[in-house]
This record gives sequence, C-alpha cells and structure tokens, in this order.
Amino acid sequence: MPNIGAEGLQKLIKKMIEGAGSDPEEAEQVSANLVKANLMGHDSHGVHLVPRYIENVKNKVLQPNAHITVEKDSGAILQMHGNMGYGQIIGAEAMELGIARAAETGVAIVALRHTHHLGRIGAWGEMCAEAGMVSIHYVNVIGHLPLVSPFGGSEARYGTNPYCTAIPSPNGGKPIVLDMATSKIAMGKVKVAYNRGIEVPEGSLIGPNGAPTRDPGVMFREERGAQLSFGDHKGYGLALIAEILSGALVNGGTCLPENQTKNTIQNNMLTIIIDPDSVGSKSFFMQELGEITDYVKSARPAQGVDQVLVPGDPERISIVNRGRDGIPLDNTTWNELIGSAQTVGISEDAAKNLTEIVGSTPD
Repeated sequence: MPNIGAEGLQKLIKKMIEGAGSDPEEAEQVSANLVKANLMGHDSHGVHLVPRYIENVKNKVLQPNAHITVEKDSGAILQMHGNMGYGQIIGAEAMELGIARAAETGVAIVALRHTHHLGRIGAWGEMCAEAGMVSIHYVNVIGHLPLVSPFGGSEARYGTNPYCTAIPSPNGGKPIVLDMATSKIAMGKVKVAYNRGIEVPEGSLIGPNGAPTRDPGVMFREERGAQLSFGDHKGYGLALIAEILSGALVNGGTCLPENQTKNTIQNNMLTIIIDPDSVGSKSFFMQELGEITDYVKSARPAQGVDQVLVPGDPERISIVNRGRDGIPLDNTTWNELIGSAQTVGISEDAAKNLTEIVGSTPD
C-alpha cells in the first residue's frame, strides 16, 4: 500500500471537491476534515469517502455550497436544517452557533437534521472542547439500506449510529474525546477491510443466513449480511437511543423503511453543549478532571501494553506517526480516488503530480 503525504493528499481532495462544484473555501474545509480523519487513524471517515460524495453530488442528493438554516431559536434550544450540504460544513456551522449559545445561557441543545454525512463526529466534540465546553452527541444514519441488526436479530434495521462525548482539557491541548460507532466497527472500516482483502474482527458481522462471519464482502453483495452492535445488548440499546433522540426527537427521520432507500448518507444529530461554569465551579471541575486523568493513566500497563491511554490519546499518537510516515491507502482506495478524480476533469497524471508517495505499508 502506498503511504501518501498528507499535504499532497489534501491538495488532491480539495481539487476533486472543487471539481464537483464546491467553492474553494468549502473544498478546503471538507478536504482538511477528511485528511485529518486519516491522520488520526480513522480511515473509515477519511478520503475513501470522496468518490461516494462526488457520486452523491452528481445524483443531486448532496448539495455543494449549502449552509445551515436555523428553523427554531428558543433560548437554549436551536433547531437547524442542514439542507443536505456537506456535513463537514454544516456540522461546523451548527457547533459554532451552539457554542455561542451555551456561552450565553450555560447550556445549548442543538437539534440538527437533514445534513449529508457529518464525517468524524469527534471533530464536532473537539470544537466544543476547544471552546471550554462539554458536549454530548447522538447521531443516526438514514438514506441508504440499513446496516446493523438489533441484538437477537438476524436482519439489519438501522445504521451505525455514532455516540460522542468530548471534555475540555485540564492541561492544554488534550481533550478527552470518546467517539464511537455503536456497531462493533464503523461501516467505513468494513469497506477498508473489503478494499484491502482482509477479514474484519470476530463478532463484527453476520452473513445473510444470520451466521457469524469475518468476510466483509457480505456487506457489498446483493444478498447482504449485517453488522453487529458492540457489547451485545448494551451497544444495541445505545444505538436505539441514538436513533430515537437524533432521528425522532430532532424530527430528522428514523430507520423506517421509507427513509432507507434514497442512496445517500443523511445524518441527524442531537448535541448537548454545557458550559462547566453553569453547573458549578469550573476550577474544581478542571482540577478534578486533571487528577482523574492522571490517576487512571497511572495504572500499571498490562502485559504487551506500553502505556494506559484515555480517549483521544490514540488519535494524537496517530497524527504524529502518520504526519511523519504518510497516510497508508490500499490500492483499491487509491485507484478509486484516481478514477473519481477523472470524472471531475483531473487526469491521472495531474492527480499523481499533486500527491507524494512517502513510503509504503505491507498489505
């Protein structure tokens, strides 16, 4: 697999997004978000999505240069419509408004509906944490066939429904960010495994017959299998709560069959943003947070483990390593990017000239 330098890769993605109809500022923001996901080790939410995004633009289910509409402004509550714009734009705009409102009222509830794929939800939690806010995010996924089976079921019924909580840093630049799909692995990770020709972890998938399988291909054939929730009934319960809160409460639509056939990626998100000063003493919170973090990380590492980490640490480590060594892209993903670039007027030679291969990773 080629390792592509992040700077050149972002130049290519920016040019592709522009070629699909976005203005330069939007293309810059979308490309930066996607490449950062790869840098952080979340290839499932990185550049492999670009061909799907461009296809959705061509099919007019993703609207370039769209912005958020505030539909209801009621004190601490903001209801917003994403107009099926790039989630990397709509998500940032929603968080900016929510953070400003939480600074005024102590708490903000942001109900965001009808936006295209929001990407890595941790990015929106990080925005809140950088502003000194605690945030909680529930997300559902509709617009395409369901992916995940309920606990005890053998058919898919809903999406991978992410959950995220982000907490500001007590010691500068290192927020705690728990960002996860409620499925055992994100669908993007299934696609990455499929492209690389490798198996997924045990307990991630079932085949069309309901039997466990590690073959990612079951999610890409006509007779499809399903993903499984993390933690059995516990992950299933959290996924259902996310479906209800972000899909039904936000009025964005849920996993009912009529919402799962449009061949797009629609996210709805319920976000709660809290100013620690509105709850109690922020200084107490920050001191206690720092002490908790240090105490947890002081645990003796288990055999084969270098150090105990907290949520957010693996991503920070990955940024350093991939920033130095490049972002590994499997050959299928790389070829898909080159092919998609050609559909928006970027030749193979031009695409390769924009990027730099800085190394390779064994398949």
